[in-house]
Amino acid sequence: MAGKAVSYGLIWDFAIAQSIDESQRWVLSAMQRYGQQLVTMLWRVLGNEQDVCDAYQDTFLRLAHYEGRRRPEHIKAYVFRTATNTATSMLRHRSAESRVIGRHFAKEARSGNPVSSPANELDSKYLQETLRCCIAQLPEHLRSVITLRDLAELSYAQIGAMLGISAATARVYRCKALQLLAVWMSKGKEKGK
Repeated sequence: MAGKAVSYGLIWDFAIAQSIDESQRWVLSAMQRYGQQLVTMLWRVLGNEQDVCDAYQDTFLRLAHYEGRRRPEHIKAYVFRTATNTATSMLRHRSAESRVIGRHFAKEARSGNPVSSPANELDSKYLQETLRCCIAQLPEHLRSVITLRDLAELSYAQIGAMLGISAATARVYRCKALQLLAVWMSKGKEKGK
């Protein structure tokens, strides 16, 4: 059975490779090369399958249609920056919804209702969503570094090369981002009390 899956996969890969215009094969190559890292990062940023799939698809569609279907000079940097921006936009759209949920949790906590296990799970999801929304509000240079370092798990040297900064500058940006996130998250907890 595994042999059939492998052979079908090879046939599928061959069919895809043959159906793609010669000038666009580099897009398929980029998907194969960076796709897994990108999915990992998007899962950590977005936290749900549908959003990850949408952001992944949008990223590679933008790559395929980059400036008249030309190949960007730094493909990896383009892919991760585009995915980060797409994910950030998605988070901003969800932030209004999470504020409403946050108000509900704060109201429940003030009413003294007993805390149940499902509520704890929802509270945890709310905190994750709050963190995602706070990351989305960071200035772009800080958001890019925190996303690439903590969510995509890239080294400071890789981040520096992708963003055109030194590894030391990437470290400083991450430190500033963490400080801002800590302040914003603590303010969010105070509002919930």
